[in-house]
Amino acid sequence: MSTPFVGEIRLFGFSRVPSGWLPCNNSLQPISEYEYLFTLIGTTYGGDGETTFATPNLCGRVPVHQGSGPNLSTYVIGQFAGSENVTLLPTQMPSHTHPYLATTGLAETTLVSSSELAALSGDTMYATDISGATPITASQAAIQATGSTVMHDNTMPTLTVQYCIAWAGIFPSSR
Repeated sequence: MSTPFVGEIRLFGFSRVPSGWLPCNNSLQPISEYEYLFTLIGTTYGGDGETTFATPNLCGRVPVHQGSGPNLSTYVIGQFAGSENVTLLPTQMPSHTHPYLATTGLAETTLVSSSELAALSGDTMYATDISGATPITASQAAIQATGSTVMHDNTMPTLTVQYCIAWAGIFPSSR
């Protein structure tokens, strides 16, 4: 493995933290032990800046490059965005309807599939041959509301690996 830059973040496919690296788990670190790393990242990810600083927290996170692009959001170093669980509200859904159609035609079946509520005829209540019939839309009050306040998972397909940040290595020069 090549010598890393101090502050470089790499992925590892094992749970052990290699020598010269710290886990990217928002752990507080003493500035006195990792001065070079603190010089680069400061308190961007936490800490008091007097005796401690924090490593980036990439637990359950996807890294995103800083900055922005055409029609994209702007992100700054250390910013969190997104949510693992969300509640989709009816106001966030595309406009749509749940029609409840009825006809004045006579009913000829008890099956709901591909049918409309019809004028009753014996034990039947649905009409399947609605050609020539004029469907009418029932009252909005008769149709159930859409959506709920239950959260749903918003996690994209994921494979867990370990992110670590180098505290030992080559100190990057500025341009």
